[in-house]
Amino acid sequence: MKKLALFSAIAAITLGAQAAMAETVMRVSHQLPPKHHIAKKIDAWAADIEKRSGGLIDVQVFGANQAFGAKENYPAVAKGDIEAAFSVNFQWGKTVPEMNVTLKPYSVTDIDVLRKWPGSEPANYLDALLLKKGVRNVVWLFTTNMSAYTSQGAPLIKPEDFKGVKIRGLNPLVDAGLSALGAAPSAMSGSKVYNALQTGVIDAGLTDIAAAYSRKYYEVQDHVTVSPLFSVFFHGYVNPKWYDGLTGDQKKAIADASIQAAKDALDATEEAAAAAPDQLREKGMKVHIHTAAEIAAMKAIMDPAFTKVFDEATKGEGQKLLDMIAKM
Repeated sequence: MKKLALFSAIAAITLGAQAAMAETVMRVSHQLPPKHHIAKKIDAWAADIEKRSGGLIDVQVFGANQAFGAKENYPAVAKGDIEAAFSVNFQWGKTVPEMNVTLKPYSVTDIDVLRKWPGSEPANYLDALLLKKGVRNVVWLFTTNMSAYTSQGAPLIKPEDFKGVKIRGLNPLVDAGLSALGAAPSAMSGSKVYNALQTGVIDAGLTDIAAAYSRKYYEVQDHVTVSPLFSVFFHGYVNPKWYDGLTGDQKKAIADASIQAAKDALDATEEAAAAAPDQLREKGMKVHIHTAAEIAAMKAIMDPAFTKVFDEATKGEGQKLLDMIAKM
């Protein structure tokens, strides 16, 4: 709470100072560290909005939890405490369970599908659900379709390797698949994982392959298994009341910058994912790439467990999304 109060005080001063220089202030909160490839794309997106708006939108980015923590971003935007924020789609958990559709184990990772995602039927469907929860989605930034299981002492390759392992979890829906392997998932945001690994709160990490490098997991883990487990988007959203107060030109600046950012994020993610295994090897990690047979063994256990809780959480409506994706 002290952080929120301090941020509010600083924001009030900032808003007053900026009033004469910009028509509209757009403060953006996110959790990523500066070196993460998507954090860099968020900065570029912010600069592009300013450029396209002719300076009539002043975008101020507060990354690495400077303004609000990962779990605080959604309520902060919905209440109008800040104009915009980014979240990982799985952070919606059971609040908008359909947002977990891309987390279906070993199912939604086709790069051609992900390339078409912004503006697609399933993306628009999810946008509408988010609006009902009090935020307007404006941009989808593809973050990964290649995950990393990290560990210390021995690799996590086969289902039996996960038995009894305390591993970083994401939310109850995604964690169902990990629990089915016999692991003990503990949900936490990416910013907390390094310390949890370092102190032994968890034994193993789960993140996207590029983040395993940018978050320096190699300092606390010595094995990594690269696996196409699921796909993740960092999506940006704004306060609807704030957005409705924008001019048509300002809305167009955000829309056009978001289209460009979505394309750039996909390219950056592919590049980061391709480079990360060698970068981790150079830091001393032993890297294993999951084979087709190993993937099939993992999916056979994880997918049914996820599907059961996903169907329950979405009351069967989640299948509509999967059908939409299948047609892409």
